[in-house]
Amino acid sequence: QLMESGGGLAQPGGSLRLSCVASERIYSSNFMAWFRQAPGKEREFVSRIAWGYGHTRYADSVKGRFIISKDGPNNAVFLQMNNLKVEDTGVYSCAIGRQSSNWHGDYDTFGQGIQVTVSS
Repeated sequence: QLMESGGGLAQPGGSLRLSCVASERIYSSNFMAWFRQAPGKEREFVSRIAWGYGHTRYADSVKGRFIISKDGPNNAVFLQMNNLKVEDTGVYSCAIGRQSSNWHGDYDTFGQGIQVTVSS
């Protein structure tokens, strides 16, 4: 089970930090990712991290603004979101999988999701 926290309302240019804690151990072979879904749009990849060696990937739309990180001993993954834009609004979900992939279909478990709203 994955549980997200830290969403809410931010102004354009502001920051939010999302957290996701897994109820079970995350293994070095796993990949953790963040996806988001805006109203009327499909779920899209945001970022992922390889649990074992920490390699990261970002969607072009968030590169240079978002940072994904992990806390291995506590089975947690974070998404620091800076310089937020209105188009970052959506429901953000963390996910765990066994492949290095940007496609949500390759991930086994998703959290319930948390709302992020960027508005002035």
